[in-house]
Amino acid sequence: MQPSGVWATAVGVARVRALETERENALFRDPLAQAFATAGGLWPSSPPLPDDEAARRRRLAVSFSIVIRTKFLDDLLQQASESGVRQVVLLGAGMDSRAFRIDWPEGTRLFEVDTAAPLDFKASVLRQERAVARCERIPVAVDLSEDWPAALAAAGHDPAVPTAWIAEGLLIYLSEDAVELLLARISAQSAAGSWMGLTLGSRGVIERFGADAVPGSAASMWVSEMPDDPVGWLAGHGWEAASHTLRERAAAYGRPISTPPQREERPGGLISAIRP
Repeated sequence: MQPSGVWATAVGVARVRALETERENALFRDPLAQAFATAGGLWPSSPPLPDDEAARRRRLAVSFSIVIRTKFLDDLLQQASESGVRQVVLLGAGMDSRAFRIDWPEGTRLFEVDTAAPLDFKASVLRQERAVARCERIPVAVDLSEDWPAALAAAGHDPAVPTAWIAEGLLIYLSEDAVELLLARISAQSAAGSWMGLTLGSRGVIERFGADAVPGSAASMWVSEMPDDPVGWLAGHGWEAASHTLRERAAAYGRPISTPPQREERPGGLISAIRP
């Protein structure tokens, strides 16, 4: 089964995580990432970098952002676990291997929501690697444009207890209406004490990265960016949120961005939120 469409980008993300894992000072270790990238045809090599210097820089910037956002959401999930949350939902889970690489507290149930194709692809790699999850892992095969809350409930999710929700590298592929619907559905399934981690496309990113994107590439499928006031937007849905920039988080993790900002710093697209 060869990756195709939006979910093929998950294999590219796995390749980035595999490269990070090989670093001596890695911000995280993902022992399954290389297997996912290999199965998807992106390891040990990948498509050649573009000859155009600007395109090459954009591609490297996307890879850097994937590393930083992965660390950011890892930390958020650790905080949620420490607060007592034992229910985790990964929306558009792709090749996420957090069920296998994080030391979860006893009793944690982790739901991976995605369409059947990536979940089947992932299952074949997991069988091949004889991977053993460190929590109760529950795949939920459903399209996010359908009634996924019903499918999640049928799989055992309990909206009466707190949940940690992760939507990583997902919302940028959804229309604004679809993003609003997704957030409304998340909020309806979130008890007090729930957590949420989101990554949002920063303002102007589609113009900068998508204008000359290669057809079929991740950037060519981006359709929405973050609102001007993400904290206020989430407050309207009942969440207390904080917005973080990539530059801010990268510096905190010891990976400072050396080049000065080329534009005014706006609210960042790394979002942590709690349901009061």
